[in-house]
Amino acid sequence: MEKLTMRLRLTRRQFECTVTSALIFLLAVFAPHIVFAFEGETLEYAVKAAYLYKLGGFVEWPASAFASSNSPITLCVVGEDPFDGILDKAVEGQHIGDHPIAVRRLKSVTHESGCQILYVGAADPRQVAQVLDVVHGSSVLTVTDTPEDSETGGVVHFVIKDNRVRFDINDQAAAENGLVISSKLLSLAMSVKPRA
Repeated sequence: MEKLTMRLRLTRRQFECTVTSALIFLLAVFAPHIVFAFEGETLEYAVKAAYLYKLGGFVEWPASAFASSNSPITLCVVGEDPFDGILDKAVEGQHIGDHPIAVRRLKSVTHESGCQILYVGAADPRQVAQVLDVVHGSSVLTVTDTPEDSETGGVVHFVIKDNRVRFDINDQAAAENGLVISSKLLSLAMSVKPRA
């Protein structure tokens, strides 16, 4: 009872620090070979790879996004793959709920590509916007490396701040794709564009 009372007294800042610490701990426990085995740019993509599938645990897709209750969550990388095998190692044996994770690499996407999570790493915001336009309105969690304020229309945007991988969230884009993002994840974002 005393522990519960102490938790209720946490300030918002303490709560954010606690949640962030818990996520970092989970990342370190479940993917230590990824986080600590790489340096520099490879470390950046190792962290992004871990984030890509962990983000899915904070997203609610409509039931129509899956053929069955245990169908794989398909994590697609469109265009050039910057992960060099790191992503496959990160998701190996992982599940989001009852859904195993499958990785696919695509040169291009269509509305029917079957991706639940789509990473678009292209540097050119126009290319990113074109890809995101194709899947707009489908049940896809789109993740990019372009800044949220570039108006590409993606849901999650990776940002490097203080040599750490962080992210912005466009919750309006999530709503347009029929997705519900957990308030826990929204609270960890650097910035959130709220749904209308």
